[in-house]
Amino acid sequence: MRQIHFALLLGFAAFATALPSSPSTTHNNHRSTKDPKVLILGGGVAGVIAARTLHLNGVNEFLIVEARDELGGRMQNYTIAGIPGKLYTVELGPNWIQGTQTDNGKANPILTLARKYNVTNQPSDLDGSITTYDSGGFKDYRDLLNTSVNQLDEIRAVAGERVRTQQVDLSLQSAYGITGATPKNMYEAVCQYYEVDWSPDQTSWIASTWNNNFTFDVDMGGFSNKSNLCIDQRGFKTIIQAEAADFLHPEQVALNSVVTTIAYSGDGVTVTLKNGTTLTADYVLCTFSLGVLQYGDIAFKPALPSWKIEAIQSMVMATYTKIFLQFKKKFWFDTEMAIYADKERGWYPIWQSLDHKDFFLGDFSLRIEGMQDSDVQKEVMKVLRAMYPNMTIPEPVAFHFKRWHADPLFRGSYSNWPPSFFPSHSDNLRATVDKRLWFAGEATSLKYYGFLQGAYFEGLNAGEEIAKCVNDTACTGRKHLNSVLDAFPYPFFNITP
Repeated sequence: MRQIHFALLLGFAAFATALPSSPSTTHNNHRSTKDPKVLILGGGVAGVIAARTLHLNGVNEFLIVEARDELGGRMQNYTIAGIPGKLYTVELGPNWIQGTQTDNGKANPILTLARKYNVTNQPSDLDGSITTYDSGGFKDYRDLLNTSVNQLDEIRAVAGERVRTQQVDLSLQSAYGITGATPKNMYEAVCQYYEVDWSPDQTSWIASTWNNNFTFDVDMGGFSNKSNLCIDQRGFKTIIQAEAADFLHPEQVALNSVVTTIAYSGDGVTVTLKNGTTLTADYVLCTFSLGVLQYGDIAFKPALPSWKIEAIQSMVMATYTKIFLQFKKKFWFDTEMAIYADKERGWYPIWQSLDHKDFFLGDFSLRIEGMQDSDVQKEVMKVLRAMYPNMTIPEPVAFHFKRWHADPLFRGSYSNWPPSFFPSHSDNLRATVDKRLWFAGEATSLKYYGFLQGAYFEGLNAGEEIAKCVNDTACTGRKHLNSVLDAFPYPFFNITP
């Protein structure tokens, strides 16, 4: 059971056949002059689902304020056109429905939306369909993958015991050391990288365990241990754009509207846009990426209270980099995935073939974002040629990757809990300020942070709670702690000099 979303992934994509891409559904900027009761800042999954929930609760005086020219948030796709006359849609952001459904049990709401709008998705055999390589070419070390799976299962079991006995949280890297699973060579290291898929020294042992369980482990309340890859040529964003089109009116959406300032008080909110436009409302729901909040790209007036700032900075914004290459002819592995072992951790380790018969066709990531495309392509091609030392590998006809960390609208790909996890920080991250300023997104989800379903459920909950406020029924807001305290005082305060 792997969490694809927690990855510094360098994906490989080569294409054979595909359907032509179709235009996206968007809304124009024509708006009513009447002030809305609710401003929803951000038109991703959380924002659209919050709007839908308000609508279902009889609240239609809202406005979605979206900085981009379409709804969807981090659900973005790109058209590869390296071969004349052939267009192929690839996903720059979310690509998988992670944790689908077991028999007739609880379904992931993202899967439900995909079914509703006939968005094509295909089961992925991420643990079984793998070819392994090193700098000398093909080398079979697949048995180590099974070992890595078993090690991760043991680590999660021990994490559960630590929760039951109220032991402190540590990093995943510490967990591997405690259980005797520290990798001894680059093959064990890359297999562990593939199974864990994120920086273990920056990841909470306990939080990552239940984050995995609530999605993949049915016995723990999860959906299933399967993940489906979206291969729809309309783009994965179709699920949220089509859902929005089902209830939204054009005047309820403002596209190409970048927020710069949010002024709030007990009486209401005023939002200022980059073009100088001001919007007022009774309530505002911020669904910005955690990275945007951490960078301080939005000015809050007055400044956010210290407990909110601490909660925002308590998490890590991970960056997931996909690099797409297109070639005229196939020469690579026939499995879905491939792993490349190198002495340097994170050196282009994970490769994916998108022309597989079942389909239609970090720190290291931050380093890549600072490089020129041509230099990244040279590095990738060097690795690819090492994987196939007895072949002449041509230059790709198309090459593309998105710099999520550098994008001021996102500042990363998704949230991740670091070591020394405190649930109270999560509570404070989603807590309201003055009952007027609300927050929602995948980062505010204690159970599903980093997942699309986290954004879905948080948007749903925020919409329900704000509707109560608008309808004057039990408007309580979300409580916070002024200080998140350690369980024990630090010993040096009791030490006599």
